[in-house]
Amino acid sequence: MKTSAGLDSDTGEVSDTGARLVVAVDGPSGAGKSSASRGAAAALGLRYLDTGAMYRALTWWLLQRGVDTSDAGVVAGLAAEPVIEVSTDPKAPWTRVDGADVSEAIRTREVTGAVSAVAAVPRVRTHLIAMQRDIIARAPGIVAEGRDIGTVVAPDAPVKVFLTADGAARAGRRATEASWPTASTRAEQDRRDRLDAAQSEKAADAVVIDSTGLGLDQVVDTIVRLAREHARVSFSRQKSR
Repeated sequence: MKTSAGLDSDTGEVSDTGARLVVAVDGPSGAGKSSASRGAAAALGLRYLDTGAMYRALTWWLLQRGVDTSDAGVVAGLAAEPVIEVSTDPKAPWTRVDGADVSEAIRTREVTGAVSAVAAVPRVRTHLIAMQRDIIARAPGIVAEGRDIGTVVAPDAPVKVFLTADGAARAGRRATEASWPTASTRAEQDRRDRLDAAQSEKAADAVVIDSTGLGLDQVVDTIVRLAREHARVSFSRQKSR
């Protein structure tokens, strides 16, 4: 049975017809947004968008050219130069810049340390947000994650999640994933939290999920449940009309 939310109410996967379902997942670094969003998208049969990868890709491109990423004027002038592409397949994510796969290169410590300054430049945000909105608009259904999906990129998303965790847990996860020292990772994380604060507000209608004491499967299950509940409610409303 196909619901107006774009999900099949029997299988829980996206249908070929019906209204599109957009799930917005926001939250600070290290909260587990990427893994949880990919898992939820795969479980729901939706596409997946990592908006942070797009900012990282531009940052990587700038660093490769020796650009001072703290110079907002120079960064703004170059924002639209590289061709940035991202996969929307949750089972096969990749990021490309000018045709080259940079999926691993954009996760380096150097890029992590510079991306907040680049992402704060208004012209960068305008350019990449337009790209993100286009990707979301063309998808039959999508789980999009980042810092400001529910507040800026897709404020009309019917399902919004704000995924968070305490600072120690977030730093520990990031250090383990990247094989970085925990102490310095925590310091860098705190710095990014301060720099990203303007783009990290929680949408008023977002459901908060604190992943501090949760496993990945539990977080994924919670997001999937929220999406399916929305589908059932939408279908019931449609039936009653």
